[in-house]
Amino acid sequence: MINVAQLSLSKGGRRLLDSISFQLTPGEVVAVIGANGAGKSSLLKVVSGEWGLQEGELSYDGEPVQAICKQDLAKRRAVMPQASPMSFPFKAWEVVALGRTPFGLNRPARERKTALERLELTGTAHLAERHYTALSGGEKQRVQLARVLNQLLSSQAKHRYLFLDECTASLDPSHQHQVFQRVRALTSEGIGVLAIVHDIHLAAQYADRVLILKEGALLEAGAVRDCLTPQAMVEAFALHTHRLSHPEAEWPLLVARKNPLVAPQPVPFKSADVAAG
Repeated sequence: MINVAQLSLSKGGRRLLDSISFQLTPGEVVAVIGANGAGKSSLLKVVSGEWGLQEGELSYDGEPVQAICKQDLAKRRAVMPQASPMSFPFKAWEVVALGRTPFGLNRPARERKTALERLELTGTAHLAERHYTALSGGEKQRVQLARVLNQLLSSQAKHRYLFLDECTASLDPSHQHQVFQRVRALTSEGIGVLAIVHDIHLAAQYADRVLILKEGALLEAGAVRDCLTPQAMVEAFALHTHRLSHPEAEWPLLVARKNPLVAPQPVPFKSADVAAG
């Protein structure tokens, strides 16, 4: 289990995260949602170990993250960022093979075979011999998902974790669901997933729990049905919604109202402002 307690972060004099606490358990999907600038990516970078810990506590299975060397951390968790720019003309299967770097690479033929198996999991085996730089944005994202799967599925660590930062941003709706179905399937192998998600309905359908951030603080945390409410949408996104029941399942649907935007509050006028101007 990953335990996060009173996590705070400041950069450039700005408070990016403010006293956030939660747990990520192996075998569950936790979605992180919030408006632009709410602190979602900052949270992911700290919890995944990409950024150093400033304030608070962060542990992996009872071990402080500061005590875990980078190579051991790479065997416990994999990170898929929003974008993975790469200028080298690697083939797609070679990019996927990079996921096994923490474990030491085998003979090229064996690495290629394993990479093809991972590409098959994301429906991208047909891209294996294509140059990565020539792929579309959505194809690159699915190849990168195969890379992090290669990393996690090669690990013998007792508990493994996957961090996803808007992994479906470049994908069409069908591929978005394919990706999250694959991610959901990982939980059956005991992998815990922390995913930043912009599509509230994807979070509702595939997550077990939700964290809603606002201005670097935790606004809501808990089960999907408890957290994804019209009131939370107003507070987190300044958006008026109706909550409906899904016709086939139990997760909620949040539909924008006819006039969805919460009117901004006018700034109080002060006579001193005129004098100062």
